[in-house]
Amino acid sequence: MITRRTFAGLSVSIAIALASAVPALAETTFEKIKRTGTMVVGTEAAYPPFEFVKDGQITGFGRDLLDEIARSWGVEIKQLDLPFQGILPGLLAQKFDFVATSVGINPERAARYAYTLPIADSTAYAIKRAGNDHIKGVEDLAGKVVATQLASAVDPVAKALDEKLKAEGKGFSELKLFPTFNDSFLAVANGTADAAMAGLPVLQNLMNERPGVFELVGQAADTQSLNAWVVRPEDKDLRDAINAVVLELKASGRFAELQQKWLGMTYDLPEKDYLPEGAL
Repeated sequence: MITRRTFAGLSVSIAIALASAVPALAETTFEKIKRTGTMVVGTEAAYPPFEFVKDGQITGFGRDLLDEIARSWGVEIKQLDLPFQGILPGLLAQKFDFVATSVGINPERAARYAYTLPIADSTAYAIKRAGNDHIKGVEDLAGKVVATQLASAVDPVAKALDEKLKAEGKGFSELKLFPTFNDSFLAVANGTADAAMAGLPVLQNLMNERPGVFELVGQAADTQSLNAWVVRPEDKDLRDAINAVVLELKASGRFAELQQKWLGMTYDLPEKDYLPEGAL
């Protein structure tokens, strides 16, 4: 038989259990990062100079930016190197806290993920092998084999250029889509592709590292493209916390220092009106 005293004790125990469970259920990703002292991020470390592996360690502009954020928050970084095609699904599956790799801003993604402030201009350009006189501008890509990274922000840009050239008479002879941008650059270097497309900073870094191998063809996109990091839709407080550090770094001049270090130049990035209509 349950006495009044026993019932009262059970009620108190249940109340305590419920009270302790509520904060855990309500904990945001940012609160978890602060509590555990570790942020777990997903990265595709095959996009120099932003994210790449050197001497067994992930380095680049993005890693330096992560270090600044970790220092500001007083936490450590656990960085996972993953194929780009699995990064955004992995974020939604809660395999890590946020994506710290260069993700192109477009309407489809902006409706599903919360973007941070832009970290780079990623307007697509085309390159060719040095000395290829058959390609002088992007209009000369008609009838040529063009390569880029599968499922990247440049993928739809390449397809749009192909359609534009088709409307003018003749599109690409083939569009090759590779797992990484580096694979597409290798295809140009070994002659299995006539041109490759990627963001301008990436191509500038490539040409600096391999002088005399590649030449810039020209801008392949009609409009500017921007790269940012992303968080889950419900983690807007985490997005805002990342943005706050980025704004601090801009104000102090540190962001420009990182641009100069990794990109060899500095340029302004928008802080408002950069997201498409309907963005989270």
